[in-house]
Amino acid sequence: GMAAVTPDGQVLAINRNGTDILGIRPVDAVRRDFSMVFESNLSTLVDRLRHHPQASGEIHVNGKAIHVQLRGQLPPLAVAGRVFDEVPAARPARRQEAGSPPRLTLDTLNTGDTRLQAVIDRTRRLLGRDIPILIQGESGAGKEIFAKAFHNSGPRHDQPFVALNCASIPETLIESELFGYQGGAFTGARKEGAPGKIQQANGGTLFLDEIGDMPLNLQARLLRVLQERCVTPLGSTKTIQVDIALVCATHRKLREEVARGSFREDLYYRLNGMSVTLPALRERSDIRALVSRLVLAEVPDPALAVHFSEGALKAIEGYAWPGNIRQLHNAIRVAIALLDEGEQLITEQHLPEELFEAPLAAAPAAASGVEPMRATEPLASGTSLDEIGRQAAMRALEAAGGNISSAARQLGISRNTLYRKLGKM
Repeated sequence: GMAAVTPDGQVLAINRNGTDILGIRPVDAVRRDFSMVFESNLSTLVDRLRHHPQASGEIHVNGKAIHVQLRGQLPPLAVAGRVFDEVPAARPARRQEAGSPPRLTLDTLNTGDTRLQAVIDRTRRLLGRDIPILIQGESGAGKEIFAKAFHNSGPRHDQPFVALNCASIPETLIESELFGYQGGAFTGARKEGAPGKIQQANGGTLFLDEIGDMPLNLQARLLRVLQERCVTPLGSTKTIQVDIALVCATHRKLREEVARGSFREDLYYRLNGMSVTLPALRERSDIRALVSRLVLAEVPDPALAVHFSEGALKAIEGYAWPGNIRQLHNAIRVAIALLDEGEQLITEQHLPEELFEAPLAAAPAAASGVEPMRATEPLASGTSLDEIGRQAAMRALEAAGGNISSAARQLGISRNTLYRKLGKM
């Protein structure tokens, strides 16, 4: 049986063997959360098998044991991954891990920035204490990574870390995702029911991302769970005792949301045991160290070590990075993908054009009617570097109206290199 699952745990597809093994219909699996289909938590499974990718993990569905094996390679610092990746890396040497990556902790996040270090020092004092943490910061600043590092640094590190993005799930589904449901609770529900994120996190940490987007009616239910430490699944009258550490995150200013009436004041004070704000990337002083960390995550093999020219590093340091670390990571992945075989030096030519403020840099493209290529468009986690390079080449060629020479100039590579990247379809 094979299933394709997104990094945040949504089942994209499942083959006939998979539905036969699970005893369900395709409609019961596609576009549903991994936990609802497999009755277990995806991030927990990935963490368990991360260092043993050839091993199979046992999960129980409908009371029977099913063995699950990961395929493909996972980002070393990811907090979740995907199962059954059917797209093999076209350049395995670049993605091959030279050894097991260190556990993501608060210490490993500290790369020298004074503000971030102060946040880490404050947060470390709460390890092992029953005090909820509210992480604030701009989108892409690394709030979920910080929450995962906090979990791994404390006494619950061997227990589940369960994440739920309150903004990415439709309002009609978030209640069943969070609280779980009993069989037959609603149309399309599994007859056996399914545990919710709160129940899955029992003994570990529940991370609620974008908590400011949670519907008001669910805020009241969440408050009751936090006060009584028990959860009642949809369609059930039975309460289930839970023991969870709670970490929430938002890019919204919750005080303003409370004033507008879109967020409950009592829940705000219940969540805000301690509030920390992650600095935006443009405010950090450790950008070079962070670049080295992200490059190492992409190319861990010392024999294939990738370096940046001084000009490229200065361009990275001088850019405002509105998309923060997520945007920087995408830019680095694209730059690495644009390197030719044997190349190991990233220069300004490999970086997105928006990093350079000089208007003359964009003048030739504007004069020829070619729009600058946006190399920092969101990239799917786990996408191979060759696939990223092919996508960048296709976008450049489309922007150049099919002109190979112009597209190659836009990317800062030779025509032969562009042909090679376009040929990897």
